[in-house]
Order: sequence, then structure tokens, then C-alpha cells
Amino acid sequence: MDAVLEQSDEDTELWFTITASSPWGSTRATDFLPASVPHNPDGYAAMVRTLVEHCGGRVRYWQCENEPSSGLFWADSADDYVRHLARFRAAVKAGDPAGQVVLGGCVPGVFANMDEPDSEREFFLHVIHAGHDSYDVFDLHPYGDPYLVPGMVANARAALRAAGGEKPVVVGEYNGPLLVEFPELFSELTDVLATEPLRPWHALTVADFRSGQTVMTESRTAMERLYERMPELPPALQMFMLDCPPEAEAERHRLNADDIVIRNVLALSCGIDRTFCWQLGPDTPEPAERFSFLGLLFLKFALFGYDNQQQPVGYPCASAFAELSLRLDGAKAVERIPVPDRPDAYIFDLVGTEWQVGWLRREYPAAEPNPLVWNNTALGSRPSYMRGGH
Repeated sequence: MDAVLEQSDEDTELWFTITASSPWGSTRATDFLPASVPHNPDGYAAMVRTLVEHCGGRVRYWQCENEPSSGLFWADSADDYVRHLARFRAAVKAGDPAGQVVLGGCVPGVFANMDEPDSEREFFLHVIHAGHDSYDVFDLHPYGDPYLVPGMVANARAALRAAGGEKPVVVGEYNGPLLVEFPELFSELTDVLATEPLRPWHALTVADFRSGQTVMTESRTAMERLYERMPELPPALQMFMLDCPPEAEAERHRLNADDIVIRNVLALSCGIDRTFCWQLGPDTPEPAERFSFLGLLFLKFALFGYDNQQQPVGYPCASAFAELSLRLDGAKAVERIPVPDRPDAYIFDLVGTEWQVGWLRREYPAAEPNPLVWNNTALGSRPSYMRGGH
């Protein structure tokens, strides 16, 4: 914690997610995940309170667990989480009354399609009712199709109102495109998916990560076979893999840079005023686990990486993120400008600035690249084009 505080100035809004994972302090012994109810709830609360006090008001957001509706992250029931959340809130407020308690992140499927039964939705609907007074901020993780973001936000707010009143909604994780947005590729992943590639999370330890033993043998073997077939795989799948052909790598960078802007603008147009991109970069300069399904899903979401000299380098998505941030400076709202008879036209006014941003919605792969257009209204409609973050 001190290392982070030392690197941050007073203008930085810090967010810490605290997980109750311990080889001795939690009821499910682990030094990684999933978290579980502490053996000594009062001792856990004292630890949280002391941690908050130690930070001296420097941390704005304190989150109680991550995506607790998933068994990968929380091993106990929704009722257990509600009681855990109440202890967490009391401890945070005792250490810093101004600290904002964030509900554990909500996975995208919960509020994406309300017509389909979903066990994780049941978890969250119970938690936001029973634990309504135990958190200040609701955290949505809108991965997947970015055009579903407005619906997710609306459904989440409706559920919060039904539970006793709206709370501020923030986006605590996002990025794209995600592999699951390309269902036509699943037939190429049959062998990998048959190995239940996410299952090892329940057995992993910090020592496993440090030694690189993060993938079960059968999953690793299936991923190795997939990499052997890379030359014959569709480019849309190649682009998620390490050391893919340059053309596939460039295409993913282009899509990722555009996604950073599109997903943020859509969220901000719904009244969201805080989004937190995941992720800034890898934890270490060493090569990540190549033969990991998790790597296939998330590895290329990093804004920064390392070069051959292990020096940090920015990717095109980092440039796109920076450009978006600069153009949003001073914005009071993001409002969509209707275009009659063109539902595929997405044009937004960055209210309070001199900028507008627009694009045409295209299904991937589009016949022609579809650059975002930034229009400086003060310069008389002189557009600058943003392709791949440049």
C-alpha cells in the first residue's frame, strides 16, 4: 500500500479492492483466490480499519471483494457476502468517514439480458436488496458488446431503485474487444474449452504464479495444440494470441484503440462519471503464461508492456486513452446527437468542450475500416482522424 501511496499525488483518485483470501485467516484456506468468510470477523474488521486509517484519507474508493457472484472470486453464499460487506463498511467508515465503499464488481452478464435466467443475477439482486445500506457505489464491469452498455446501465439502475434507491454507478473494469464477442471462433476452441480451462483458479497459490505453474496439464496441452495451428486459424482468433502475424496484431490494436473510445463514450453518455480501464500493464516484465486460456482472454488488454530491455512501452490503446482523456478535459456531460434515418450513426457532443466525436456502427469485420472522427467545433468542422490510437 505504501508503495502505491508514494507514487501517487493528491490529484490521483485511488481505488483498492480488498479480498479476504488467506491461508490461515479465511475459512477456505488459500493465498490467492477465491476469498471466503474470515475465521475471525472482528479481527478482519480491525485489519481493514487499521489499513484505512494508515492511508490517511488518500484512498477514495474501498471495494469489498471482486465479482463475488463468481465462484472463482468468492467461495461462500450471497448471505455470507452481505454480512461480510456490512463488517467491511463499518470498518472503512471508522477509519475514514469520507471513504466510499464499493460493492463487489458486477459481471457483464448480470444486466445484459434480463429475459434469461442467471444465477449471478440472483446473487446480485439479493445483495443489493439485503445489503442496500452497506455500500455507497455500485461497480459495473461492462465487457462484451459495447453497444449493450447503455442497456446494462439502465437495468442496473432500475434494480437499484427497486432495492431501495439508486446509488452512483461506476465502471470499475472494461476493455475490448473480448474473445467472446466472436462466437464464430468457438468451434476452433472446442478442445481447449473441454478442459475447463478456468478451473485451476481454485487451486492456484502465489507460489504457483511466481513459478509460472498457472495452467493445468490438460489445458496447457490443448493450448499448445492451438498455438501449433496458429497459421491456419482465422485472423480474428490469431490476434488474441502471442506472437501472432503482424497484420493480426495491427488489427487488434486498431480495434482495441477504437473500443477504448467507443465504450467510454457510450458509458459517459449514460451519466457514468468514473471509468477505470483494466489493465494498466502486466505485473512483471517476464513473459506471461503463453499457454493459458486466461491469457487468450485478457492478456492483450494491457495499455503498457515491456520491450526487450524490460523498459515500459505504450501500446496504441494507451495513445487512444490519452487522446480521449485530453478531449474530455472540462466536459460536463456527453450527449448523443440524433441523426435522422441513420441509426448506425453515433455522434456525441462533449458538452463543455469544443469537441464532438462520431463513428458509424459496423459489425466486425467491416468491409472498410471505420475511423473515429474528432470534430473541433471551434475550428469550423475541421476533422482529425483517429486510427489505432494515432
